Amino acid sequence: MTERVVEIPYKPRPLQLELHRSLKRFNVVVCHRRFGKTVFAINEIIKKASLCVQPRPRYAYLSPLLKQSKQVAWDYLKHFTAPIPGASWNEAELRCDFAERRIQLLGADNPDALRGLYLDGVVLDEYAQMSRRVFDEIIRPALADRKGWAVFLGTPRGKNHFHETFQFAQDRPADWHSVIYRASETKVIPPEELELARGSMSKEAYAQEFECSWESALVGTFYGDYLSQAQADGRITVVPYDPSTPVHTFWDLGLDDQTAIWFMQESRKHDGYNFIDYEEGREVGLGQYIKLLKDKPYIYGTHYWPHDGRSRELTTSEPRDRWAARHGLKVSIVPVRHSAQGWLAECIEATRRILPRCRFDEKKCELGLQALRSYRKAWNDDKGTYEEKPIHDWASHGSTAFHLVAMGYQGPPPTNLQTRAETDFNPIMDLHQPAQFQTEAET
Repeated sequence: MTERVVEIPYKPRPLQLELHRSLKRFNVVVCHRRFGKTVFAINEIIKKASLCVQPRPRYAYLSPLLKQSKQVAWDYLKHFTAPIPGASWNEAELRCDFAERRIQLLGADNPDALRGLYLDGVVLDEYAQMSRRVFDEIIRPALADRKGWAVFLGTPRGKNHFHETFQFAQDRPADWHSVIYRASETKVIPPEELELARGSMSKEAYAQEFECSWESALVGTFYGDYLSQAQADGRITVVPYDPSTPVHTFWDLGLDDQTAIWFMQESRKHDGYNFIDYEEGREVGLGQYIKLLKDKPYIYGTHYWPHDGRSRELTTSEPRDRWAARHGLKVSIVPVRHSAQGWLAECIEATRRILPRCRFDEKKCELGLQALRSYRKAWNDDKGTYEEKPIHDWASHGSTAFHLVAMGYQGPPPTNLQTRAETDFNPIMDLHQPAQFQTEAET
């Protein structure tokens, strides 16, 4: 039988070709802007799908957001698969099928929707902007039975889980391929264009976007610098539970979206707040979160909920705060509406003011800290600058829950007034009118 040769309209650049030839089962590729990583990734998937001998191969390309996958990769997927006989495209599902093979574009903004898939290969593009649990809890198990491969792509965003994955790969060269492509070394972008970019961007932004600097990658985040300072101060450490002090929780409520919960105790010793735990989940009923609280060894104070805490629980048609009160939770509603003009900016500024007085348990709050570090401004390509409006993605939920600490918590004022004056810090209670709460008893 004569095999038909299909020519794909892809002529890789020398470095892209080198990368195609160097890949192993697991790969971490750190590359500068305009390197051509998306074109590389789509064509690598097409090649591997075409050559796979497994029955019904399945491949995926993930971006932080589903709409991002569609914007940056969908046209490429259709273009490069167009010459393949029998190829078909499903616009609604961002899917290409040919010869019982499937390539699909997905988003990491709803990771639980990925559960149940099996994968022969996956590319995680801009992995630094995804939640760690996307790979650890969902994608890695999906690769297991088929011994599938993975490529982590992107530009640094500080020393987060992408950096850790790169370091992990560096220590295991027999099984992992890891490489950094800096604009000053690849010559993909003409020198004169790089000089123009250098002159119009901040030093930190240029180092991040074009030189793949892990150190300068806090550009565009709201709280990155504050958490770097917390790390330097030793405030991200082991923070044990104190049974003599109540635990207060702060929530971002979701049903078909993500729910996030911070667990905090006042710290008289450190004149601030100790965050001892963090939980998040998706598509789980309120009853399961209440069970989660009761299964922990904590003695609780008040549970601070956003305004939608008064909406009705779908399973009972009863207002959530009333339902929770009947199950023993003291709930206070913080009237914060992030969609209202000015509110979100106020929340962000208030959070920045309290972060210097916060300590975090490094292990139990790991996912929450990752969310705070990754909460970032949207980039405006037309203006060539960051907007003050944050991107709504997985990091929004943990950050929104944390905003309730700054905007709603009405605990005792700090005792060390001398220290507060010396650090030029004004507590949030001095900046805003006390939040008005309505409990179950009052309703």
